[in-house]
Amino acid sequence: MHTVVERELELRLVLSPERSIAVPARLSYRSDDPYAVHVTFHVGSGHPVDWTFARELLVEGVFRPCGHGDVRVWPTKVAGRPVVLMALSSPDGDALLEAPAAQVSAWLERTLRAVPPGSEAGQLDLDAGLAELLAPSPRLSATPEQGGGAAAADDLWLNDPWPSDESGDGA
Repeated sequence: MHTVVERELELRLVLSPERSIAVPARLSYRSDDPYAVHVTFHVGSGHPVDWTFARELLVEGVFRPCGHGDVRVWPTKVAGRPVVLMALSSPDGDALLEAPAAQVSAWLERTLRAVPPGSEAGQLDLDAGLAELLAPSPRLSATPEQGGGAAAADDLWLNDPWPSDESGDGA
């Protein structure tokens, strides 16, 4: 059984140092995806905006600046109250979001109780996934009369799917 930890909260989209607007959001964590957090922003369109990034990044970002590239997170104070800032960057644009530190921290604490740090790999059924990847394909294990078997399997490995760089005309 998998655990889901969610929290609805209101973030602030920072437009300038003097101006921001409210953005309803949902923080989600699933024990079957133990390394990731999911943030869904409801931006007033028919389609919410979803971001997924490492839980560890958000945990660290509550205490000190971290991240680079598409997601950066750091703590600060705005008007004397503690907040967590998230800078998100994509080909569609950039956003700076301000989240109440106490609400984010309380939600993160629930995720850490659900799946303690260092135990994430135990949540993944890697053995079953590996067994599925290594299981013989029904097409390859068919009898030769069914068009499968060793000859069909050998054909898959012996045929070169990419043409040779060498020209047959000696040019």
